[in-house]
Amino acid sequence: MARTTDTPVSQPTLGNYISVIGLGLIWGGTFMVVAVALQGYGPVTVATARVTLGALALLSLVVAMGRPLPAWSPLLGFYVVVLGILTSALPFMLLSWGQQYVPSAFAGLSMAVLPLFVLPLAHWFVPGDRLTARKASGFGLGLCGALVLLGPGITAAGGGDLVALGRIACIAATVCYAAGSILTRRCPAIDGLWLSALTLIVGSVILLPAMLVIEGLPGAADPVVMGAILFLGLVPTAFAAFLRVQVIRSAGPSFMTLVNYQVPVWSMLFGALVLSEVLPPRFFVALALIALGLAISQSGRRRGG
Repeated sequence: MARTTDTPVSQPTLGNYISVIGLGLIWGGTFMVVAVALQGYGPVTVATARVTLGALALLSLVVAMGRPLPAWSPLLGFYVVVLGILTSALPFMLLSWGQQYVPSAFAGLSMAVLPLFVLPLAHWFVPGDRLTARKASGFGLGLCGALVLLGPGITAAGGGDLVALGRIACIAATVCYAAGSILTRRCPAIDGLWLSALTLIVGSVILLPAMLVIEGLPGAADPVVMGAILFLGLVPTAFAAFLRVQVIRSAGPSFMTLVNYQVPVWSMLFGALVLSEVLPPRFFVALALIALGLAISQSGRRRGG
């Protein structure tokens, strides 16, 4: 089966729009749930449990659906391993660690920068996807938003400022996802669900030994915390990956960018209303700059530019 990006797409349906709204809600609420999970477990355990549960769920799904095994090759194996590091093990670990020191709303807002980081990478590594003046101006504006989001104290990060390091970790996770997006587009032909399952398996293989060495075998915790762990593995990791593949196959990858506009808004709402996080004014300034940068960089898509 060809990659999802090679599949002919149709005009988005009402179901596609409902799915995209659902994905925005799920991924926007994920950072709040991570904050709850961190109340009972360490960051490595949270990341490991999420990746492992997601891998088991997706592996069970592809087997139950009877999806044929992908045709294996050394090149495909290389992509699967690298994508497992860049899209599961490393970003989940960075986000879990960073959220010990920053509000969940910050982590969600940092994800809004993802499409902007993709632009310069696509210029160099995706044939035909050039960094035009319009895209470059959008990237520059969004980058200003990211710097506003990082805020004061970043220059002191090397001196042990854990809050500043937490902010940097969240932004670094976004860079990992951006690089992973480019590699996904260049990945050899493979069923989308199998790719999601295999990359999560790679992440689990990497994180499980790290968890045992750093934090040990996890025990029972408060039921709410354990429920948060279960939710993270099954909903934003496994189910959302399945839903994402269905939307891309039906409406195309460009349509999926609508999710990036929603995630920071939902994360800020959940953080403020559920976790009672106090959001500094710069968060809203950063959101406006990033959203404007996204709008400018993608404004020419329907016109073909």
